[in-house]
Amino acid sequence: MFAIMSCFSQSETQVDNAKKTALDSLYREDQFYAGFTFNLLWNTPSDISQSGFSGGLHLGYTRDMPINKRRNVAIGLGLGYSINTYGQNLFIGEDIETGQSIFSNLDGVDFDKNKFITHLVEAPLEFRWRTSVPNTHKFWRIYTGLRIGYLYYFDAKFEQPGNQVRQTKIDELDRWRVGATFTFGWNTFNFHFYYSLNPLFNGDARIGNERVGLNAAKIGLMFYIL
Repeated sequence: MFAIMSCFSQSETQVDNAKKTALDSLYREDQFYAGFTFNLLWNTPSDISQSGFSGGLHLGYTRDMPINKRRNVAIGLGLGYSINTYGQNLFIGEDIETGQSIFSNLDGVDFDKNKFITHLVEAPLEFRWRTSVPNTHKFWRIYTGLRIGYLYYFDAKFEQPGNQVRQTKIDELDRWRVGATFTFGWNTFNFHFYYSLNPLFNGDARIGNERVGLNAAKIGLMFYIL
């Protein structure tokens, strides 16, 4: 009787070990993500400042590719969508005769609204470290890397009593966006930081002798769902 029970016990242990090995070999952290950020503008010309609320919504999916045996270190590659608003006092218009863009500050000008909106398709590339194990989704994480995006829609809006100006086609816009990212946190809730490595406008965008530039920084929360 003891021999039979011992045989069953060893058999169950072997099955459990086999299941664990199979689970470990398939373990990865593929994730959907959703983020909300407060957006800041750096590298601005003199007298250009933000006003009102500037925020962003970020959605996407990341494919996890572990690179060590424990599978807690990985490379993540994904595809996402990002919508951002920036309230500020930079006026963007167009010369009616030449069609060239006009950039100026709105100091001393009475206006109700001045902002621009960006829509981007993005590809996150991350180096990922976490304390996760195959049978739980609650763990510490640190993700850092690059986010490469294409700004396919830009909308600058200016409103004052009796006058509205809207610009969507701006030759000086650098549509390819490259940013550095850093995310850390526990379980679903994570702090997220982003800084654009290239300015939003190229060297042809100027206010007097100053480049318009503008580098976006984003600070907020990122939520991950397996």
